Amino acid sequence: MLRSLLSLILVGQADPAAPASPPPPAVVEAAPTHGLWQIVAEADPLVKLVMLLLFAISVTSWAVIIHKAVALGRAQRASAKFLELFWHSKHLDDVYNALPQFSGAPLAQVFKAAYNELGKVSERQKTSQANPYQLRGAETVARSLRRSINVEMTEMERLTPFLATASNASPFIGLFGTVWGIMRAFQEIGISQSTSIATVGPYISEALIATAVGLFAAIPAGIFYNYFVTRTRVLGSEMENFSHDLLNIVERHLTL
Repeated sequence: MLRSLLSLILVGQADPAAPASPPPPAVVEAAPTHGLWQIVAEADPLVKLVMLLLFAISVTSWAVIIHKAVALGRAQRASAKFLELFWHSKHLDDVYNALPQFSGAPLAQVFKAAYNELGKVSERQKTSQANPYQLRGAETVARSLRRSINVEMTEMERLTPFLATASNASPFIGLFGTVWGIMRAFQEIGISQSTSIATVGPYISEALIATAVGLFAAIPAGIFYNYFVTRTRVLGSEMENFSHDLLNIVERHLTL
């Protein structure tokens, strides 16, 4: 009992000038962060519609790009093989019989049109030996060649204009979303009477995302549009050169 009383007295007589223990550190809550997907999820419905439209344009553009790359690559390889067969064959009949192997070659389709027209001209030539008729036959084959080239060029250029449209329109569609987002930011400034980043940041962010999505859709479409136009022109030049060579052969055949 005496020992307990002495302990209480000693505690009560402790030095009042002794430093007190430091208080526990205050817990500072981190400011909320907005990820990319959260910004998109919380964006204005009109901005979401703009992003969805641009996303659809981008997906369609890549589908067209892949399709055109495969189709033009196949056409170029098949045309090269057909051209090799054509110049190594001694008779046009042999080339015509081998056409099923080159169904994807534009040059093969041009040759097929000219060969069919040449067959019609040869049948008509048997009933007439006049030289003017022979010249008209050569002109008929030439017209058939031009028509076939136009058909093949139209087929090769199919879907390519969509890439030009996507490249030209996507930045402006994205700009519309940007302008709308900035307008919402100014409206929020007027309502809250505050220009802090916390107030206008989400609206500016969704506006910039709309711009980025527009550029993401436009840039690949523009690059591949120019690429496909160049490849199509190369194939068109090959068809023109081949038609001239084939027409020379046909004219020699008709004058025999």
